[in-house]
Amino acid sequence: MPDLHPIARLLIIGGIGLVVIGLLVQLAIQFLPGLGRLPGDIVIQRDNFTLYIPLGTMLVLSIVLSLLLNLAARFFNR
Repeated sequence: MPDLHPIARLLIIGGIGLVVIGLLVQLAIQFLPGLGRLPGDIVIQRDNFTLYIPLGTMLVLSIVLSLLLNLAARFFNR
């Protein structure tokens, strides 16, 4: 395999990362059915228009990810 340019390597790793994140989101939707319909999520529906702003979901995911990343940082900084 030829030596890859650093930008090409970054794009490949980034693409693989996006695929993994997409699969994790799909699994989260299947196993946590109320994730996209929490209190605080804003849905505005009109005739040919739907606006969805998941404020409650973003807040919960932010707290969970912050806790997980803090635990991982403490574990790897020993």
